[in-house]
Amino acid sequence: MKISQKNKDKISEQILSYLFSVYPQAKFTAHIASEIIRDEEFTKKLLLGLKKKKLVIEIKKNPKGITYVRRSRWMLGRETHKAYKDHQGF
Repeated sequence: MKISQKNKDKISEQILSYLFSVYPQAKFTAHIASEIIRDEEFTKKLLLGLKKKKLVIEIKKNPKGITYVRRSRWMLGRETHKAYKDHQGF
C-alpha cells in the first residue's frame, strides 16, 4: 500500500507531537511506533526524514556512553522544542 506525502506529513506531525509531550526524554523507535500505532520500519523511515530536516536528534549511545548496535533513541532538537513551545503557548 502506498501512502501519500500528505499522510506521511501528518504522521510525522504525530511523531513530533509525541516527542514534544515526553521532552526531554529520548524514546526508542519501537516505543514511538507503538505510541503512534505504526510499523517500526515505517516509523524509522519517517524519523530519518525528520533528522535530515534537523527536527529530531538521533541518539546512538546509552547513558553510559556505550554505542547501541541495532537501535536508536530519538528526541526533539532544542530549536524544534522551542518552536513547538512558542506555538503551544507554554
